Amino acid sequence: MSETNPGRAQLHASLKQLLPVVAVASGLVAAWLAWSGWQQHSDESRRNAVQQARDTAAQSAAAALKTEYKRMQERLATPAMQESLVGGDLVTAGKLLAEGWPLAKQAQVLAPDLAGEYGQLPQGGYGRLAAAEAAIAAGKPVAWVVKDKGAAQLAVAAPAKVGEQLVGVAYVLLPLQRISTGLEQAQIADDSYVALRQGGATVLERGDAGLAGGAEALAAKIPDSDLRVAAAVPDVAGGPLGLGALACFLASGLFVLVALAAWRLPKRLRASASEADDAAPTLAEAVTVADIPPLPKLEPAAGKAADASGEVTIDRGIFRAYDIRGVVGQSLDVGVAVQIGHAIGSLMHEVGLTDIIVGRDGRLSGPSLTEGLIAGLRKAGRNVIDIGLAPTPLTYYGAYLLRAGSCVSVTGSHNPPDYNGFKIVVGGETLSGETITDLYDRIAGGRLHTADTLGSLQMRDISEDYVQRIASDVQIDQPLRVVVDAGNGVAGDLGPRVLTAIGAEVTPLYCEIDGTFPNHHPDPSEPHNLADLIKMVQRLDADLGIAFDGDGDRLGVVTRDGQNIFPDRLLMLFAADVLDRNPGAQIIFDVKCTGRLPGHILRHGGSPLMWKTGHSLIKSKMRETDAELAGEMSGHFFFKERWYGFDDGIYAAARLLEILASRPQSASETLAALPDGFSTPEIKVAAPDGDPHTFVETFRNAARFEGARLSTIDGLRVDWPDGWGLVRASNTTPVLVLRFDADSKQALERIKADFRTQLLALKPDLVLPF
Repeated sequence: MSETNPGRAQLHASLKQLLPVVAVASGLVAAWLAWSGWQQHSDESRRNAVQQARDTAAQSAAAALKTEYKRMQERLATPAMQESLVGGDLVTAGKLLAEGWPLAKQAQVLAPDLAGEYGQLPQGGYGRLAAAEAAIAAGKPVAWVVKDKGAAQLAVAAPAKVGEQLVGVAYVLLPLQRISTGLEQAQIADDSYVALRQGGATVLERGDAGLAGGAEALAAKIPDSDLRVAAAVPDVAGGPLGLGALACFLASGLFVLVALAAWRLPKRLRASASEADDAAPTLAEAVTVADIPPLPKLEPAAGKAADASGEVTIDRGIFRAYDIRGVVGQSLDVGVAVQIGHAIGSLMHEVGLTDIIVGRDGRLSGPSLTEGLIAGLRKAGRNVIDIGLAPTPLTYYGAYLLRAGSCVSVTGSHNPPDYNGFKIVVGGETLSGETITDLYDRIAGGRLHTADTLGSLQMRDISEDYVQRIASDVQIDQPLRVVVDAGNGVAGDLGPRVLTAIGAEVTPLYCEIDGTFPNHHPDPSEPHNLADLIKMVQRLDADLGIAFDGDGDRLGVVTRDGQNIFPDRLLMLFAADVLDRNPGAQIIFDVKCTGRLPGHILRHGGSPLMWKTGHSLIKSKMRETDAELAGEMSGHFFFKERWYGFDDGIYAAARLLEILASRPQSASETLAALPDGFSTPEIKVAAPDGDPHTFVETFRNAARFEGARLSTIDGLRVDWPDGWGLVRASNTTPVLVLRFDADSKQALERIKADFRTQLLALKPDLVLPF
């Protein structure tokens, strides 16, 4: 009697199950490889075609610009033009500029201080001003795309000189077609994309606009301009294991042979090959998802929040330009917080927003004010997520992470311990100016929405999400030894955690959160607050010292040799890094920043824009211009590239260490190499009668500075060829803010003396510490 071999039977059974799988799998792999090879072949052809179209468009535009630059220089050099410039007759010079220039319009020669153009903002538009500023900075003709009556036009600007003296800026407007014809006539496939770009703006595009987001990878700069031609093709993944198109085709043929061989094995094995499949579980049956428990809902303690329906007196003066801020026990208490929360919730109700994040800094008044704020928000029916003790950037981040879009940070920022306040974002927009004062008007006018039921309240800790989000993107190439001074502010816990997570060796200094700020005031913009940090960096021979302000949205930096690296110089480093990956990007800086910054940005292929001081004003301008980066002299840095565009001192510190660790030089050497001159920190002077705005307005009208260019964007900034001075009104405290910057010590003293003379002429008893 014959007996079946159990081992052989088991083998046959296994083969019966395996052979169809092998055949099907090999066929699928063959098809995948063939498709991958075809995709790569098509991608290469498409990429070559779009690159050729890009290069042709760029070369055509460059040739046209060369012609227009030559025309500009020839006209400025004519005897008649020079005679008009010598006589200061800029009107006649403008008429001469247009003579015999095909298609030219709006030809004019602007005054060298550009005061008229600044005075016409915003009605006059920023394009003409940007072109003129760029021409002055470059010292030669430049091209700029501007808007004229809603249509894009080509502006050509150049410094108008008599000998070496700048006497004006020549400006002429031309049709955009002078540089766009090559792009408009290029053969662009429907699945490709080519665009003419300037900074973050797309001027003209062809092809599939869905590819616009990745077009910078194939961008080509148009020589002698800040314009570029960007290009893109669909993102086609490389072949498996790095195989090229030909290798994919060969491998596909091999797997076809394997599939045929598996299918032609003995019929008795194939016939039963699929018997076991019926018993196998599906993917849906094999994988289960654990239920995620709901977040806990907490009620505020009864009786602690002031009754918003009662008589609560609110000081209009706490509603500032950038936020709400007052003295606890005088202009700010729990009852006021309830009313403010109710007003914010009412605004959210009107625009259809329901969820809001609330965080607070380490001030002693924070818990009670937060409780009042939350009570007011819930009264308006808003659902509140309380993240507890949190730096302001973490609160901003929570609005993104939890998809709320709205948040309030209860913080006094860098003010004394008895101050507190509220930084408010509604629907992704930081409230400022009229939107801040509208909250007061709502309260005073009773325009408050009371919901039928209270909004919900949840508690969340998102600090580790923030740490991991940054560490997943930023890792330093080599360990840097860093001392972190949080000034006992709320960044004392999160700041060191983030920098440790990205690979730094961190020594904390004054990182215990204490709302009385027992060691020094948490304001890194004041040099004396950095004295202990400098000593600790030198004692430990650390690479760098990092300082945060009270709520962690500002950054200060000191080096091993005791240098305080002012934020406008840090912005130079950040701008060069961002522009490496984003050529032509807009970089915004405030009026307190050094005059060397615009030229540095231009040299690295960026588009500089000076704007008003104030974190909310800067963020608004970033949204308007689609800028990739912004910074203020106060230490606020705003990264849109790789981040979310809000001011974040902790994230800025991580990006700084990333840059420094990638350089062969030491951190001190890298920072010392940044362009520098002679400058003062911010100088704060008590305003006469406590009204800085009125004083600055009077000074602006009365001051006379010979041979200088005046800017009135924010206060009065006076620029000479070798330096500048500024006086502006603080929007947070009743003080004048001054700063001076020059190429030499002698120039700095001259500019300070000039300002001192004119300030004292207006107010002889003004106390000036310079």
